[in-house]
Amino acid sequence: MPITITSVQIGRVLTEGNPETSDATERQWTTAFYKSPVSQSLQMGSLGLAGDTVADVRHHGGPDKAVLCYAASHYRDWNREFPELKMGPGAFGENLTIAEADETSVYIGDQFQIGECQVEVSQPRQPCWKIARRWGIKMLTKTVAQTGRTGWYIRVQQAGLIQAGQQMLLLNRPHPDWSVARANDVMFGRESDRLAVIELMNLSELADAWRSDIA
Repeated sequence: MPITITSVQIGRVLTEGNPETSDATERQWTTAFYKSPVSQSLQMGSLGLAGDTVADVRHHGGPDKAVLCYAASHYRDWNREFPELKMGPGAFGENLTIAEADETSVYIGDQFQIGECQVEVSQPRQPCWKIARRWGIKMLTKTVAQTGRTGWYIRVQQAGLIQAGQQMLLLNRPHPDWSVARANDVMFGRESDRLAVIELMNLSELADAWRSDIA
């Protein structure tokens, strides 16, 4: 089956929550985590999608984290485990919801053609506290890491228009031993062989921030 972009999402920065509480699931926060699907075509460039914003520029955004991708198939699992949340495209803050691909079938350095755009997989998404805050479930960030349903980032090598329904054509796979899932296993200690860590760190396509975190 072809890899297809089933939904495209963007969002704006907002502030919400209770400034008087220390409860991590209710405290005030500023975020662009909330993403809404759009039907029209959008320009995708080196810093992401037109109309999308980043609240925490220290940890999000930039060329190595220009666009966040998430597997559409994961929502079946999340909705089985947390049916009350009614999760759908954009629920994990992703820009692109992807069918027929997930962390086990996408690899660090993979290059794809999407219409007139060319993109490259730069790193897995490292789950942060904002996932738990968004959904009001304290253990959700840990669950994302444990299940490996993290999503992944792409850098944009050739800008252009992008739209839901487009297919992603694989152009090059330089590291067939290094799936996003395996990189996650290294990050979270499920694969602790030091030689594997060194090999991953030496992948030129791996984002510098991820390399620093596993060093």
